[in-house]
Amino acid sequence: MNRRQQFLSEERYNNFVVNYNKSFVFWADKLFQADSPEQEKSVRARHFQTLHLRNILMLYTAGEPIDTLLGPLEVLIESYEELQKRLADYEQIENITPLTIDDWLDEYEECMQVISLCILLHRTDLLKRFVALTDYAGYAGTDTLYEDLLVKTLPDRQDVDQWYHDVYTLLIRAIYAEEKQDASKFLQEYCENWYPAFEQAPWHDSHFDGDEGSYVGYWALEAGAIAFLYGIDDSKVDHMVYPRDLVEYARNYGGSKVAQVGRIEAGQPCNKAGYWFTPAQANSRRYFKQGEIMPKISDSHWGDTIWYWSGE
Repeated sequence: MNRRQQFLSEERYNNFVVNYNKSFVFWADKLFQADSPEQEKSVRARHFQTLHLRNILMLYTAGEPIDTLLGPLEVLIESYEELQKRLADYEQIENITPLTIDDWLDEYEECMQVISLCILLHRTDLLKRFVALTDYAGYAGTDTLYEDLLVKTLPDRQDVDQWYHDVYTLLIRAIYAEEKQDASKFLQEYCENWYPAFEQAPWHDSHFDGDEGSYVGYWALEAGAIAFLYGIDDSKVDHMVYPRDLVEYARNYGGSKVAQVGRIEAGQPCNKAGYWFTPAQANSRRYFKQGEIMPKISDSHWGDTIWYWSGE
């Protein structure tokens, strides 16, 4: 394990992997506590959405190659779409948001992290799908950082001079700094202030919980996305939470075909030899030859069996 943050131990990582896989098996034939079937489905969807987010953060923290994040990112976006659908059924609100970014700082940060992952991994297709969920809930044109992250990639975004949470002021100043050295300074200051600003977040100080704890990494992914999008010199940015490897991947991206081959439905032939996994089954990662028919997982509560690229 070539960890990207010093708080991650081998034992903590192994415990996470075991518990991540066990969760799918454990909940396959059990119901979450709820007052109605609709509520149960929404609670279930939230559980697995959170699990998929934690998984992709852990993979990055553990030092896995950047390309291995592509499949889990697509699974993550699908989990937000499932969550929005289930919340809409339960609350009877068609355009309900899966993340309340105006009221809750940690949910706003989660939104920024997911947007930034899509940007840094060059998955504009997934970015459009994720942003549709929050735009549809009325957040389009309401927050400066939200719009500034999207305007370089998606058309017809709005110019707005207001934002929900003060913690992001330094990052916004980095975008609009007139001098390059000031932009770099604001970026560094933002990273230095990032972790203390989230004292009330449920993941704060989770690295103190021991090897059985919930720590999966602390990452100001939006700082990396802004540096990439706006050409900010980050050579002197020296802080643990800055996702330097992801930024370098984004800058050196050469149009890899991994994004196009990264999803295959069961029953279709494998279009690239290598390792694939499906969230329809725990411990499913296995090697397929090109042309081999991707199998369907029967009796899965996940739904359709979709296989995702997991590297060569």
